[in-house]
Amino acid sequence: MLAPLLSHLSVARLGPGRPRTRPEAVIGDKAYSSRAIRAQLRARRVAAVIPQPADQIAHRKRRGSAGGRPPAFDADAYKGRNVVERSFNDHKQWRGLATRYDKLAVVYRGAVVLRAITLWLRQ
Repeated sequence: MLAPLLSHLSVARLGPGRPRTRPEAVIGDKAYSSRAIRAQLRARRVAAVIPQPADQIAHRKRRGSAGGRPPAFDADAYKGRNVVERSFNDHKQWRGLATRYDKLAVVYRGAVVLRAITLWLRQ
């Protein structure tokens, strides 16, 4: 689902100009540390801030010099990931979002937008 997500990305600029469609970096957990995802991000010239799981590290080390070097990882940028995780936890306080009983994606997306509005109004 990373390719469709990146294709729909659009961030408005503060001044004039067309919206940005390429983020500076994508922060993900160890589940997103695959060759395919890293290749997609490299093709779009997006930095991947994704730690490697222990099994991938062990496999690379087992191969020795043929294993290549580890991918770049910015630990300071990764520390900001908790903000996104807390946001997901706030959204999942609604039972309908946590259980995903909706049959249609449009209804589920509407619930996500409604929850985002209620959280924004609470501030």
